[in-house]
Amino acid sequence: MCPVPEPAPAGSTAEASAEAAPAPEAARLADPAWRRWGPFLSERAWGTVREDYSPDGEAWRSFPHDHARSRAYRWSEDGLGGICDERQRLCFAFSFWNGADPFLKERIFGLNGEQGNHGEDAKEYWWYLDSTPSHSWMRWRYVYPQRAFPYQDLIDANARRGREQPEYELLDTGVFAEDRYWEITADYAKAGPDDLRIRLSIVNRGPEPASLHVLPTLWFRNRWSWQPGAVAPAIRRDGDALVTGAEDGLDAYRLSASLPPVGSATPTGDRADPGAGAVTRPGVVTPLFCDNETNATALWGNPESPAYPKDGIADHVVSGGAAGTVNPAERGSKAALWVTLTIPAGETAELALVLCAEGAEVATDSSAVWEERRREADDFYRQLAPTADADRARVLRQACAGMLWSKQFYHYDVGRWLDGDPGQPPPPPERHQGRNAHWRHLSNHDVISMPDKWEYPWYAAWDLAFHTIVLAHLDPGFAKEQLRLLTREWYAHPAGKLPAYEWNFDDVNPPVHAIAALAVYRRDGSRDPTWLARIFHKLLLNFSWWANAKDPEERNLFGGGFLGMDNVGPFDRSTPLPDGLVLEQADGTGWMAIYCLSMLEIALVLAHHDRAYEDVAITFFEHFTLIAEAINAHGLWDETDGFYYDRVRRPADGTVWPVRVASMTGLIPLCAVATAEHTDGLNEFNRRVGDYLRLHPEARDYVRPAVDGRPMLMALVGPEKLTAILSRALDPDEFLSPHGLRALSARYRDRPYAFFIDGELTASVDYEPAESTTPLFGGNSNWRGPVWFPVNYLVLGALARFAAADPAGAVRCPAPGQAGGQLTLAEVVSDLSERLVSIFCADADGQRPVFGAAAGMPAEWQENLLFHEYFHGDTGAGLGASHQTGWTGLVADLIIGGLQGTETK
Repeated sequence: MCPVPEPAPAGSTAEASAEAAPAPEAARLADPAWRRWGPFLSERAWGTVREDYSPDGEAWRSFPHDHARSRAYRWSEDGLGGICDERQRLCFAFSFWNGADPFLKERIFGLNGEQGNHGEDAKEYWWYLDSTPSHSWMRWRYVYPQRAFPYQDLIDANARRGREQPEYELLDTGVFAEDRYWEITADYAKAGPDDLRIRLSIVNRGPEPASLHVLPTLWFRNRWSWQPGAVAPAIRRDGDALVTGAEDGLDAYRLSASLPPVGSATPTGDRADPGAGAVTRPGVVTPLFCDNETNATALWGNPESPAYPKDGIADHVVSGGAAGTVNPAERGSKAALWVTLTIPAGETAELALVLCAEGAEVATDSSAVWEERRREADDFYRQLAPTADADRARVLRQACAGMLWSKQFYHYDVGRWLDGDPGQPPPPPERHQGRNAHWRHLSNHDVISMPDKWEYPWYAAWDLAFHTIVLAHLDPGFAKEQLRLLTREWYAHPAGKLPAYEWNFDDVNPPVHAIAALAVYRRDGSRDPTWLARIFHKLLLNFSWWANAKDPEERNLFGGGFLGMDNVGPFDRSTPLPDGLVLEQADGTGWMAIYCLSMLEIALVLAHHDRAYEDVAITFFEHFTLIAEAINAHGLWDETDGFYYDRVRRPADGTVWPVRVASMTGLIPLCAVATAEHTDGLNEFNRRVGDYLRLHPEARDYVRPAVDGRPMLMALVGPEKLTAILSRALDPDEFLSPHGLRALSARYRDRPYAFFIDGELTASVDYEPAESTTPLFGGNSNWRGPVWFPVNYLVLGALARFAAADPAGAVRCPAPGQAGGQLTLAEVVSDLSERLVSIFCADADGQRPVFGAAAGMPAEWQENLLFHEYFHGDTGAGLGASHQTGWTGLVADLIIGGLQGTETK
C-alpha cells in the first residue's frame, strides 16, 4: 500500500550538486517503464476538429468551453497541470474554486476564433517551469484570482476591439488588483515508474486571509460510451484515499493525500456525508465521486442523463453540497479529494499526495524523493550547458521544460470519426466530402510533441520537425521516435503526403523532416544508421509526392501553397488564383532545393554503410542543380533588387508579374546550402559529379567542387548573391530587428506594397510588427513583420554552413546597424543568435523583452518565462500562442551551441 506522505517544509528546495551526474536520468530513459506516466494530458480538448460532429465544420462552436465541464470527450481529455499514462487510460489533474466563480476551475479558459479580435487565445497565466526527459521531476505553476473570474468581461471586451487594437488580457481586467490571487505550484517526483509524489504549494499573495477549495482529481478517459457493451471502470473509496480498478493493461492505482500542518493553513468547515452539503473538518479530506459521462439534461434538456454526470463534483462543491450530484455509494469513473484551505496573507500551504500502483510496498519519504529528483534535474541541465550563465541557464531550462510538458496523448481515428460510433447518432453526411475525408487511413494513438497544448493541441508536421532538434539534446530516443512516427503508414498518406495538422491534413507544410532527421542523427552521436535509413526510405515517398504534385508543369519551379507562412504575401497562397493564373513561389522552390540537399546528405551518410545509396545521392545532386538553374535563371531572382521574389504567370500567353514583396519567402532560398563531406571512397558518386560538372558547366554556379582540402559546397546562392541578400537582411530598415530577422521588410511600414495585374490593383501588403490586421487564417497568425524562430533558425544554420566552408572569412557582410562596418559570416551568425536569445534574457534594467509592456504584471512573474509563437518585429514582445515552446524552444539549441557544433559538421 502506498504511504501517505508527510508534507515537506514550506519553501524547501534542493541544493545544486557540485558535480554533474546525468547517469540516473540516462538509466531511466533506457527503461520504458519510466515513460509510462507523464504530462500527456492536454490543456484543451474542447473546440478541436476531433470533437466536432457538426455539419458545418465549425469546431469551436460545435464543442465550446461552456460544454467542456458537462460533456464527455470522445477522443482525449484535458485538465490543469495534469498527467496521465501513455495511453491515457487514467488521468490526474487539479481543480480549484475560489468561492466566487460560477463553476469549478478545471481547465484553462480562452476565446475561440470568432470571439478573439486576433483569433483564438488563452486568457489565463500558467507556466511550465521544469521537467526532466523521463518526467521523474516536473514543476508547473498557475495563478488563480481570488475574485470572480471575469469570463464574460473577457468575451465582451475583446468583441468590442478591432484587429487594429491589442488583445484584452486577464491582467487588463483588474482581477489581480492588490495581488488578490493564489500562486499555485505543482511539483511531481517519481519515486519509481509507478510511484508519483505530488506536492501542491499554494501561496496567498493577497493582503488578507482567504480560502481556496482544492480538488486533486482522478478519472478514467471515457472509452465505454463509444463501445457498445463496454463497462465503465470504477474508482472507489478506501478510507480517505481513492483506489481505481485495473483497466486495459493498467494496474490499479491509489491516490492519497495529507493536509498541511496546523499553522500554515487551516482546513475549514464540517465534514458530513457527500450528499449532505458539507465541506471538511480539520485534518480530513472528503472523497467525492461521479461519472465521466455527459450531462445531457444540463446541455440539451435530455432527461436520459446519468444520475451523477461529469459535472457532478463541480456542482456539488459550488452548491455547497445541495445539488445532490455526487454518488453517495462513493464509486464512479471520476473522483476527487476535496479540501478547503484558509491561508493567511502572504503564507504558503502545501498539500502532499501520492499516486502509485495499488499494493506497492513503498516506504520512501516523499520529501527525500522531491529533494533527490530536483537535485538530479539540476545536474542534468548543468551538464547540458555547463558554461551558460545563470540567466541563460534559466532560459534553457524553462524552454526545455516547456517542450517536455507539451507532450500530449493524441488520439484520432479518421475512419471512425467519419463514419461515427456504433450506437451513437451518425455524423452528418457533409463530413464525407469535407475536412480530412481523404485521410480515412489515419489512426493516431500516441504521445506526440505538440506546438502548444492549448492553442494548438494537435501536431503539425513542420513544427514537430523543429521540436525534435531540441528534443534530441534531451531524449534522443523520443526525438527519433517522433520523426519516424509521422512517416509511418497510419500517419502518412499512401500518396506520400505527410499530415499537416488536424484542421486540414491536406494542407502543405514546408518539407523540413529531412533537415530534422539529419540534425537528430548527428545530435545522437551519428550512431544509428538503421533509424536514418528507415526514415530516409519513407521520405523518398514524400519527396516524390512533392516533385509530382507541386510542380505539375515540370519546370522545377514549385508552388506549395501557403507553406506554413500564412499571410506573408499579398494574397491567400493556399487558394487558386483567378483566371487560371499560376503562382511560382520562391519559398516553395527554395524548400525543394533544401529538401534535395538534405536527402543528398543523408544518402551520403548511408552510402558509407551501403554503397547502393550512392545512386540515390547522385539523383538528388542532379535534381538540386536543375532546381538551382530554374530559380536563378527563370525569373525568381531579381538581379536589380538582389532578392528572390514569387511571380504570377499566365500560362495562356506566358505573361509574368513579379510579386516584389521583400519577405521571408525570398530568404528561404538562401537556406539551401550543404557540404558533401566524407565522400572518400564513394568512387561512383565522385566520378559522376565530376562528369556532370564537365557536361553542365553552368552547374558550377551552384556547386563548388572539393579542392584544397575543402569539401564540395552546394548552394542556390553564390558569394555575390549571398552578399546582395545579406545587405538587405542585415539592414535595420528592412529585415533586421533588435531580436532577429523580421518576416517582412520594414520598408513597407509607411509605404505598403501594391500588386497590379494588367494595370489593376489586385492586393497589397504592409508592415505589421505585431498581431495580424487581416482575416487570413483566422487572423491569429502574422508573417507580415514579426520575428519567427523556425525560419530565423534555418537562416542561422545556413550562414553557419557558409561560414564553415569559408574559414578564411573571405565573404564579408555589412555589420548589423553599423554603416560601413564589415563582419565575417561567423560573426553574423553570432550576432543574430545573440539577438534571438536576448528576447528571453533580462536586460540592464532587469526587463525581459518577451513580456513587452505587460501592464500590471507582478515582478515575480518575470522569472516565469513564456515561449511564444512569434515576436514583435520591433520590440521582441511575445505574440500569438503563449506556450508554443515547440519551435521557439530552438532557443535552447542556440544556448547549447547546436549551430556551432554538430549542425555544421
